[in-house]
Amino acid sequence: MVASFEDFERVDIRVGTVVDAQHYPEAKKPAIKLWIDFGGEIGVKRSSAQITVHYAPETLIGRQVIAVVNFVPRQIGKFISDVLTLGVPDDDGAVVLLNPDLKVANGGRMF
Repeated sequence: MVASFEDFERVDIRVGTVVDAQHYPEAKKPAIKLWIDFGGEIGVKRSSAQITVHYAPETLIGRQVIAVVNFVPRQIGKFISDVLTLGVPDDDGAVVLLNPDLKVANGGRMF
């Protein structure tokens, strides 16, 4: 499938800072619950991420991440995930989070 530039523009990808992170033992697959601050326009949103291989909750606080902020929220067990935190697989398939090289303002849109 070929996507047009207009298709890309409909996906709202932003940077935010993790302000809270907690183990999510009730999840079917090991996961961490994230609360991510995307700044004034969007605010703090929640995400459930299967990132336990490379990350512990305490190492995520203050870290900037990239997420899709305009998907419909999803029910993940008893937790509502408002945004899709983005990552790529390592050689073994475990998630490595995407983040900017330098600190940038929360809410900055990817282009």
